[in-house]
Amino acid sequence: MKKHNFYAGPSILPQYTIDNTAKALHDFAGMGLSLMEISHRSKQFIAVVEEAQALFKELLNIPDGYTVLFLGGGASTQFCMVPYNLLGKKAAYLNTGEWSKKAIKEAKLFGEVAVVGSSEDKNFNYIPRNYEIPTDADYFHITTNNTIFGTEILTDIDSPVPLVADMSSDIFSRPIDVSKYVLIYGGAQKNLAPAGVTFVIIRNDILGKVDRAIPTMLKYQTHIDKESMFNTPPVVPIFAALQTLQWLKEMGGVAEMEKINIRKATMLYNEIDRNPLFKATVPLKEDRSRMNVCFVMNDGYEAFEKDFNDYATAQGMVGVKGHRSVGGFRASLYNALPLESVEALVKVMQDFEEMKK
Repeated sequence: MKKHNFYAGPSILPQYTIDNTAKALHDFAGMGLSLMEISHRSKQFIAVVEEAQALFKELLNIPDGYTVLFLGGGASTQFCMVPYNLLGKKAAYLNTGEWSKKAIKEAKLFGEVAVVGSSEDKNFNYIPRNYEIPTDADYFHITTNNTIFGTEILTDIDSPVPLVADMSSDIFSRPIDVSKYVLIYGGAQKNLAPAGVTFVIIRNDILGKVDRAIPTMLKYQTHIDKESMFNTPPVVPIFAALQTLQWLKEMGGVAEMEKINIRKATMLYNEIDRNPLFKATVPLKEDRSRMNVCFVMNDGYEAFEKDFNDYATAQGMVGVKGHRSVGGFRASLYNALPLESVEALVKVMQDFEEMKK
């Protein structure tokens, strides 16, 4: 039976990435050595890093004056590094879910934090609007996609202060205007690579404006100066990221990927809205995530939740159980997930409806 991987992260990767990385684990670049045991300063691996940086810039149309970094520590370390390097007196944050709450908690260690808007009052099932960003803030931080609650900011915000974004789970899923941001970061384990590498896109001139001493490893300038090679980088995930970037280019780039993602998300949301057994957890269509589709049993059908989860799993749907904060179900539709997997899930939902009539 074919398995359809809807895990929220670590998640599905392109077969191209898996196959090429597996080969390199046995013999990297014809060196007769495994990718796991080569020097990160070998010319062969330096070429990997340089190509990955170049493809980041090409696929996202990153302007001059920005650096692409590959670091360790996950996005959770960035929750600390961002305020450590950028927060002088005050920062503004938008609270849209669990990950933004964690980022806010870290930022409060370094200065005043203004939470300009929050959707916590409705268990984060919408994107806040009509908030004011204080013009005296050092930066404004957003989390563009919320994997647990299924909301997504699908446009690039016009901010009166430097804009910072956690794009862990929707990077490369749609075109973005990088020039509107001073820093974009994310863990790789959604749309890019296996867990272990963190990407940072940073505008170089935003640094050097805080007075505090910053530990060497937590200082962005350290990694810019050493081109992500200050310490031993996560070699295997960076190589895998390069394979995904190559695959993305072959697929037609980010604009083409957005078309596919819109088609996948529309297909699944249409079935959720049509099927009397289910309902989406995010009521406003414009706030619904294309990457993480969250839904529950409709009113009156709550008793069928376990039955549907068991049935879907038996039909090869992997990872559709929702996060405990929301319950129900979550289907993650990352770039590498093929349209046929969404079609398969829709059929499972329709078949389950017929069974329960």
